[in-house]
Amino acid sequence: MKLAHEFSRLPGVGAKTAMRYAYAVIDMKQEDAEEFIRAVADVKKNVHYCAKCGNFTEKDVCDICVKRSSDVICVVTYPKDVAAMEKSRCFNGVYHVLHGTISPLDGRGPDDIRIKELLARLDGVKEVIIATNPDVEGEATAMYIARLIKPLGVKVTRIAQGISMGSDIEYADEVTLSRAIESRVEL
Repeated sequence: MKLAHEFSRLPGVGAKTAMRYAYAVIDMKQEDAEEFIRAVADVKKNVHYCAKCGNFTEKDVCDICVKRSSDVICVVTYPKDVAAMEKSRCFNGVYHVLHGTISPLDGRGPDDIRIKELLARLDGVKEVIIATNPDVEGEATAMYIARLIKPLGVKVTRIAQGISMGSDIEYADEVTLSRAIESRVEL
């Protein structure tokens, strides 16, 4: 079934789950199915990257960038990491989303992620907190960014290792994230 195939293309959705989703759509009332289709179309049409931080937004600049002080920037890998950090309610600055990490094995270098955009935002910034995942690529990216920023006189910190090595920030609980941000260390 084509619909099940399309669902299986989503991350973390296997064949059985995709089939269950397809059957759920088949069982929906016509109006509910049309609303589901509209929601998917609307998100593709209206959601884009914030002009400042790179997070998802329906506006030119996201609400976080508009409402918060920009003297502390938390650098994350993906927009889903912003959502995880916000859920912890422990950070009140702004974010910078890299949209990837440095990974020579995967052919991604510093020019392939949003490091230049980060450097352009540093005027008036007191601290940059690096909150990339604690894996090989996240650590390499953190060290690379720290080496670029520290000579500019901006304090650079790394979230504490409250998050286990090899895991993703997206899956960490609020308490672990809160402790990690509170126990960050300077690089």
